[in-house]
Amino acid sequence: MTFLDMLGAAERQNRSMLCVGLDPEPTKFPGLLKDNPSKIYDFCAAIVDATADLVIAFKPQIAYFAAHRAESQLERLMEHMRRAAPQVPIILDAKRGDIGNTAEQYAKEAFERYGADAVTLSPFMGFDSVVPYLKYHDKGAFLLCRTSNPGGDDLQNQRLASIEGQPLLYEHVARLAQGPWNLNGQLGLVVGATYPAEIERVRAVAPTLPLLIPGIGAQGGDAAATVRAGRKPGAPIIVNSSRAILYAASGDNFAEAARTEAIRTRAILQAAR
Repeated sequence: MTFLDMLGAAERQNRSMLCVGLDPEPTKFPGLLKDNPSKIYDFCAAIVDATADLVIAFKPQIAYFAAHRAESQLERLMEHMRRAAPQVPIILDAKRGDIGNTAEQYAKEAFERYGADAVTLSPFMGFDSVVPYLKYHDKGAFLLCRTSNPGGDDLQNQRLASIEGQPLLYEHVARLAQGPWNLNGQLGLVVGATYPAEIERVRAVAPTLPLLIPGIGAQGGDAAATVRAGRKPGAPIIVNSSRAILYAASGDNFAEAARTEAIRTRAILQAAR
């Protein structure tokens, strides 16, 4: 199955648009796990087991593992997710962006070392920085388009005077991903939930691409507005929540609390369809 096949199957099977982001911070771990980086795998695996039937995807953020020298724990976690939740695609949130041989190595890291089904990329070094990932025809790649951080305005919201119609930069990225860059139908876009009007603009420019939408939950994005802005028949949206689910409780019942929060968030998203 391709990444898009997996995504559609998970959406139908789990009746979900919710993605759980795996951003482990040992200082926030509950109970006996607190402040213990060696327990990153245990914490994340418990979250996965508690939510595997509720999500359209999981999204581990590689920096939260690498900062604690926990790449081996990430490898174990990827294996666990493929074994315990084979129906759920895994998006490695790496935001890589480089060219030539370096990009080839990053693609190999994401898809061969970690076995991810998709990866997040920065497109700002151009198409040749994306091509190495597209050589893995069954994989997906999400290009940063309109991110939820305030500093995104510094570049993404600037007009391109040299292009007909003077589109905003993020609109141009969306057009490239929908059109000439999408050689094998593998591309999607990252659009922040804190800008629902701009999600709607991206969807108008890229009507068929999957959208990965972080920013609900702890970041304050409106889940219902996100769905209304981004969802179209045949064009999936993947709405990510990380901290609100991971740290829903500070005691030994953290996995149960994570499941309860995931059920609540999934219901809000489904109701807005």
